[in-house]
Amino acid sequence: MTAELHTLTGAYALDAVPAEEAAAFERHLRGCPACGQEVRELRETAARLGRGLATAPPPRLREATLTRVAHTRQWPPSLARRGGVVKTRVALWGAAAAAVGALVFGLVTTTTDPAQQQLASVNAVLTAPDAATVKGAERGTTTVVTSRSQGKIVVLAGELPPLAAGKAYQVWLIGAGGVHSAGLLAPDGPHRTQPVLAELPGGIDRVGITAEPAGGSSAPTVPAVVMVNLS
Repeated sequence: MTAELHTLTGAYALDAVPAEEAAAFERHLRGCPACGQEVRELRETAARLGRGLATAPPPRLREATLTRVAHTRQWPPSLARRGGVVKTRVALWGAAAAAVGALVFGLVTTTTDPAQQQLASVNAVLTAPDAATVKGAERGTTTVVTSRSQGKIVVLAGELPPLAAGKAYQVWLIGAGGVHSAGLLAPDGPHRTQPVLAELPGGIDRVGITAEPAGGSSAPTVPAVVMVNLS
């Protein structure tokens, strides 16, 4: 059971764990500093992604919500009288909440913003039932989360050495089938980078990070700064 609890860091960081499992995981956290640090880093990453995607609500959201409430049927007077003023207020608040929820759901499900779609894909990997998390501790802190059911891999890297001018960090997926580029690590503040999301080819057993020319390379040109063994 303890081994299984180690895999819940991503889902727990996003509050996607059922209450019973969350309680068991919180007991596990009290005796597992590694998982505690991983949860903190994943939450920090999720917060940074959220801040980067934050947008102001549409100007007509309030008007549209009030209009929706006005046309939402309330409980009949006979039911409202049984519960008195409290039940009436509950009905009104429920209608308002339903209207807001419908409007927000419409906004979310119809978005074509690539950044929001990217965030949704990252969250899907972190909260997947088969999400496997591996942490590397050499030259910075790098966390790799894989999900075979999603067919994706997420690489979270922090505290990497400063880069020389004209250089960028590139992520490589390494296995029996060769070396595949997962993309460049985009800066996100001092010593931090944005998560890299990539397809997960079969047979990948290592993730490496190298310092390549700013535009990236077709294959690694220098030794890896970080190498994480997934097995």
